[in-house]
Amino acid sequence: MPVNEPVPVNEPAPLIGVTTYLERAQQGVWDVRAAFLPEQYLTGVTESGGIALLLPPQDPDAADAAIAGLDGLVLSGGADVAPELYGEDRHPLTDPARTDRDAWELALFRAAERRRLPVLAICRGLQLVNVARGGTLQQHLPESLGTERYRVGGGVFAENEVAVPAGTALADIIGESDVRVHSYHHQGIDRLGEGLVPAAHSDDGLVQAFVDTADGHVVGVQWHPEENAEDRRLFADLVTQARAHVARRKESVR
Repeated sequence: MPVNEPVPVNEPAPLIGVTTYLERAQQGVWDVRAAFLPEQYLTGVTESGGIALLLPPQDPDAADAAIAGLDGLVLSGGADVAPELYGEDRHPLTDPARTDRDAWELALFRAAERRRLPVLAICRGLQLVNVARGGTLQQHLPESLGTERYRVGGGVFAENEVAVPAGTALADIIGESDVRVHSYHHQGIDRLGEGLVPAAHSDDGLVQAFVDTADGHVVGVQWHPEENAEDRRLFADLVTQARAHVARRKESVR
């Protein structure tokens, strides 16, 4: 179903899981660890016709059961993926390991792969998928590329131009060859993982997006599409793919 095609009135909204952080949070007298996710991710899903369900880090053995109830998955942004997962020593500026989140999200992604569930991987999510497929990361782009252009700091998103080659799956979604995006990262793809095809680059050669060549629908972007309230194309595509996944699943049980 094309992104802009009207949805049948009686068709239920697809359920989209969105990964979250576990962070220290304060509210009134309470100071506890809590599931945390910027609202923009939820809005990206719901304004595109999906229902967002939060997936905070928990026992990785629960990933299959969690994925079984979903129609699509968003791997959200956040702290650096542990370099130990791709066989490299830790750079001094790499974030402290978040082993709970790494283990949970790797398990979720692998469960989604087994079920051919549509996946949108954002920033850290793109990096996690790349590592899951056997790829590696550049741990500090200011050192490897000599630029601070992707993370200006202070909670302010940098804006960068990325080129999307015509004729690619991502170009079909975005519909243009040059896109201005919101960036907030200091790491990036080094060696691409198995089955992943580059779908966008910046002018310094950094891979800014990839798609999957397998039967599943996996789109990874290094930028933060949730930060652009006027552009929901990537979220709309995920919801469209989730509806198609539901339809295939119904067809297979007939």
